Amino acid sequence: MSDEQDQFEVLRKIERTPDSSQRKLAQELGFSLGKLNYCLKALQKKGWVKLQNFQKKTNKIGYLKYVITPKGISKRTKLTVDFMKKKMKEYDELREELKQINGDRNVDDN
Repeated sequence: MSDEQDQFEVLRKIERTPDSSQRKLAQELGFSLGKLNYCLKALQKKGWVKLQNFQKKTNKIGYLKYVITPKGISKRTKLTVDFMKKKMKEYDELREELKQINGDRNVDDN
């Protein structure tokens, strides 16, 4: 999987479950903890994600939360559109291939 795809998956997962721990996020994404940490640091460096903690809590480490920044939301949207364009192109190519295999018969009839 490419770095861009990994980052897309992390952004999407954080948006859905911002209160998840790194360990839980890694497990749900199928990443090692080190790989997730690497992705999160890259996302933070790019300004797409920030770490928010709750100062009033005594156990601060237990209350860390990842927040997608407006810049991160914009990037996630772009990655989603790019992903959908790629899948639509693949679909069109497969449809054309099926048309060639099946002759002039309508592919949608199968």
